[in-house]
Amino acid sequence: MKKGSGSVLLAHCYQPGRIQDMADFVGDSFQLAKTATEVPEKTILFAGVRFMAETAAILSPDKDVFPVSETAGCPMADMITPKQLRRFQEEHPGSPTLCYVNSTAEVKALSDMCCTSSTAVTAAKGMNTKLPILFVPDRHLGEYTGERAGCEVVCWNGYCNVHVRLTPDDVRQSRAAHPDAVVMAHPECVKEVRDTADHVLSTGGMMKVAKAATGATFLVGTEIGLIHTLRKANPNNTYLPLSMELVCPNMKMSTTDDIQAILAGNRNPIRIPEETAAKARRVLMRMLEADGEETSSNLPGQPH
Repeated sequence: MKKGSGSVLLAHCYQPGRIQDMADFVGDSFQLAKTATEVPEKTILFAGVRFMAETAAILSPDKDVFPVSETAGCPMADMITPKQLRRFQEEHPGSPTLCYVNSTAEVKALSDMCCTSSTAVTAAKGMNTKLPILFVPDRHLGEYTGERAGCEVVCWNGYCNVHVRLTPDDVRQSRAAHPDAVVMAHPECVKEVRDTADHVLSTGGMMKVAKAATGATFLVGTEIGLIHTLRKANPNNTYLPLSMELVCPNMKMSTTDDIQAILAGNRNPIRIPEETAAKARRVLMRMLEADGEETSSNLPGQPH
């Protein structure tokens, strides 16, 4: 059905393996946002959570974007509302707002810059301000961004309810079982976990590091769906989750029945009011220009 439909299926690397295997493109938020603007197809099926499909629709207003699962949201994105952001900004007059892509279109529209986990540090440095940067909604990525960018960041008290499940004990126990393994942690993890990892990387960054290795064992500190992506990209390595608790139920909602329903014409594409979309598009375009991941490495002999 997909082959003859003139549509393209984009899937985040936290999606179920079957959905990833069906997809035309698999990647992290940054990679898929760029891909949405580049593909020639005018119909995009987005297997992820709602803010990802919203982002694709904002960046590609000439295309119809369908979230594969209509009910898959992001709890972190819902941790700040436009009203709360306005109050946060009023409490810190003049400070620019750096908004994580894991947010609603309305929150993006009120921000000065948008970033993914792979571009947050570069984005913060590029803001070139002496005032504190307001970071919403993830406090852990915001804290990491301030550490790496060397600037003052005031964080909203949001978090990823999957990544915060990972504990330093999980890392210690996994290292004890696999002493030669390389530990990769996502910057949405708590600081105590980030500080025990060999690499702090976005999901896209983890894919790059693993793809360049041969015969290595990686302990992966992010949503468990990435294991499938890594094994497909480079089966010469061994990939093990740091914890079996790292499962996002929202990311697992996409089904082949959903895809068939869209292709059969039984779903409506995302529609965002143009005033909101235009403002959000401005900050998202700046995000796409801030390519390049600055990573934290705690490997022996290398700078933190």
